[in-house]
Amino acid sequence: MNTNSNQENPATLQVTDDLSQLLDILPGEIRLRLDQHSRKNNLVEVVMDLGRRPEARFPDGAEYLSEVPVTHADLEYCIERIGLFSGDNRAGIEQTLHRISAIRNRVGEVIGLTCRVGRAIFGTIGMIRDLVETGQSILMLGRPGVGKTTALREIARVLADELNKRVVIIDTSNEIAGDGDIPHPAIGRARRMQVARPELQHQVMIEAVENHMPEVIVIDEIGTELEALAARTIAERGVQLVGTAHGNRIENLIKNPTLSDLVGGIQSVTLGDEEARRRGSQKSVLERKAPPTFDIAVEMLERQKWVVHDNVSDTVDLLLRGRQPNPQVRTVSDTGEVSITHEVAKPASAMASGRSVNPLAASNVSRNGGWRSSGQMSPLPSYRRTELGDRSLAEPAHQPSSERQYFDQLLNESFDGTLAQINSTFAAPPSTGPNGEDLPLHVYPYAISRHQIEQVIRTLNLPIVLTKDIDSADSVLALRSHLRNHSKLRHLAKNRQIPIHAVKSNSTPQIVRALQRILHMDDLGVDSPIDLSLFSRNGDEDEIEALEEARLAVEQIVIPKGQPVELLPRSAKVRKMQHELVEHYRLQSSSFGDEPNRRLRIYPA
Repeated sequence: MNTNSNQENPATLQVTDDLSQLLDILPGEIRLRLDQHSRKNNLVEVVMDLGRRPEARFPDGAEYLSEVPVTHADLEYCIERIGLFSGDNRAGIEQTLHRISAIRNRVGEVIGLTCRVGRAIFGTIGMIRDLVETGQSILMLGRPGVGKTTALREIARVLADELNKRVVIIDTSNEIAGDGDIPHPAIGRARRMQVARPELQHQVMIEAVENHMPEVIVIDEIGTELEALAARTIAERGVQLVGTAHGNRIENLIKNPTLSDLVGGIQSVTLGDEEARRRGSQKSVLERKAPPTFDIAVEMLERQKWVVHDNVSDTVDLLLRGRQPNPQVRTVSDTGEVSITHEVAKPASAMASGRSVNPLAASNVSRNGGWRSSGQMSPLPSYRRTELGDRSLAEPAHQPSSERQYFDQLLNESFDGTLAQINSTFAAPPSTGPNGEDLPLHVYPYAISRHQIEQVIRTLNLPIVLTKDIDSADSVLALRSHLRNHSKLRHLAKNRQIPIHAVKSNSTPQIVRALQRILHMDDLGVDSPIDLSLFSRNGDEDEIEALEEARLAVEQIVIPKGQPVELLPRSAKVRKMQHELVEHYRLQSSSFGDEPNRRLRIYPA
């Protein structure tokens, strides 16, 4: 048994890989090359395909092991030295964690092998050990190769050996506890139940609960509806579940009809007219159908960065309402120290001072990647406007000689001055209401997205509270098209002497201006800096990057230079966000070109 310290985290992780036993099944030349390889401790898998050169894969790439293509004899040499292939074309090596997967031709002959190195990594669950000890059911999500099975194995050992629980592992592919009848020592005192055929996994899950009285069931790769139902049955019997499922993030499970029951299931609900207007949503909405099978979900984005949803019910409800959850982001340093932050967090300094700070302004200063370094976005040449009936056409007048260098210089200067500009231009909200009312003001929204208003209030730190009772409201904010047909609302507001503020559309710029108008901030000349998270739907990096591109184009070229700008091609959803951002500056923009190269063009006022 080979034991070595993990280079990424030598302070806490110990790795057992039994690598020599995997090398023993490989043909002589390949085995010799790997045995002498300087990076063999980082080997991920060996790939052998008939008629192709054998390949060794490492975390950062692959390399060939020989100039001689793989032959039938090479494949037979390996097959003779491993166990039998199961129904899912997987085999193993006795009392090791290695997995050998076969690729077959139409007549069933093996024409390719993937020999994956199995490693037991002790200490890998340090980031979520406190969650494991709570006794709540935990679902692990992540792409292949990110370490889900390794984490399951370590969780099973900790629960069995250190927390003295009765743990049963449902090991469908013998990947958690290794091949053979004797489990690998890496699972500790946990017991392992093998599965004859993959399609019988759900039956073995129920059998484990009924026959062996476990306190914890560990399952790898829940992939069918029957397995999801079996998991719910186990959870309802009071047994702690720890499992993995196909999907990178929790949103993937919600959209997957087969596995959505793991997070509570999704159903369509029809709202009444008044409730739909109050919510500012459609009449048919999606809601969670039942309590989730798993209490906690862990998204394994990287080996040292996991996103933790410690209340799956709340996360799913927020996502179905179009809101962004605020999960924990747990990372571990090279010294083994775990740090916990939040995915959507407002800087502490901004909250303390009451200022709204662009969360990307500081981080983008040091970021070298993305659209800035791609060098694709550039200002257009100066345009002359030609009126043709009711259509306005833009025609180039001249082409500057060094516009690429000029635009790159503007971008660099804008990043250097972003934070200074924010601190110098922002003015705090007023201390009293427009009519001397005590703050915060209570606003009654009608037919406007409550989530969008709350996001604007939270991001701009406005002294406003939304109310569902018009009697306690200081102002009414309503959609103009709905207000015309609602005489009762106008009558109530008139009797109670409550001002009504109307917006033309349910867009972020319209809501921002309306709320500033309610507080008379526009009269005070308050011009707060743009917070891009206002215009982003999901807050992911691609959306923020596209919005930052549009913001810089407007602030550095269109407004000061009076010059139109063409942005990079974007999807329709992202272009809509860019249009809203341009509208905030009271400028005109249009989309042109054919998909997938359709992009935005911004014109000066």
